[in-house]
Amino acid sequence: MPICIECRHPVKTLWTQYSGAGDQSSGHNIRLTVCRQCGRFCDKYVEHDFVVLFIDLVLIKPQVYRHLLHNTLMRDGDRFDPSIIRLGILLLLFDVYLTWARIEKQTTPATLPGESNLGTLAQQPIVLQYLFFLILCTLSTMAFHLSIRFLTSSPLSPLYSLGIMARHARPNSVSTALLVSSSTKLFPILMVIWEYDVPAAARSLGWAVVANNVEALRILLDCKYYTACILAVAGAASRWAVGRLVLMAAGLGNVDSISESSVAADGKALWALLIFVKEWAGRIAMG
Repeated sequence: MPICIECRHPVKTLWTQYSGAGDQSSGHNIRLTVCRQCGRFCDKYVEHDFVVLFIDLVLIKPQVYRHLLHNTLMRDGDRFDPSIIRLGILLLLFDVYLTWARIEKQTTPATLPGESNLGTLAQQPIVLQYLFFLILCTLSTMAFHLSIRFLTSSPLSPLYSLGIMARHARPNSVSTALLVSSSTKLFPILMVIWEYDVPAAARSLGWAVVANNVEALRILLDCKYYTACILAVAGAASRWAVGRLVLMAAGLGNVDSISESSVAADGKALWALLIFVKEWAGRIAMG
């Protein structure tokens, strides 16, 4: 059943279609439903295009997540929407390219000038190299999704056993929320095409993806922020562990597929970004 994206009150329909009220293709014969609970439109995004949806996703607006996760992408029987499958494939292919580029750019003490961080893998045909990174990213992504799905939907979940959160009966909707909230991953591709030294910006985008994941999980599961943070951290740890195992099995244990810097450096970059935003907002308020 759809919900009001403002107050989450269940509604029967999001709009009412009238016949003979103008051109069918113009949308003038459709009237949005007003929520009886809060008095606002149940779902204003019904009339918005994908550009507005994407911008509000980047801005982490709860209403757009409720529109997508509850009113648009849900299917009977907990089936994946075809658009979500295409988005997942696109994110995976982007992740392969970005991971490959990050590993090649890393510098390690054991690497001599003119040598590659890929070691013997660099001597293999380009197709085999691509297949390796495809397997690496696929297994890492599966670990990320499966760990969170287990914690949210399995009766053996420690979060469910401890009473921290209720068991969620639709595991595919959890993966849908994670894929939708990971759309921000598409931005770093610009930093690979146009090379410029902005490591803080790259790391901040990584933190933005985490923030989107947390918000999507909180909205879908209707849980506390700390619970959503636990789920996101558990998924990230599983993804990192599986990635390390695959790299070590390939003899690349001296490189990191997740990031070029430590968590401490990421935290400093995020803090610097927050200070910059605060100063920028203060200047606008004074102006």
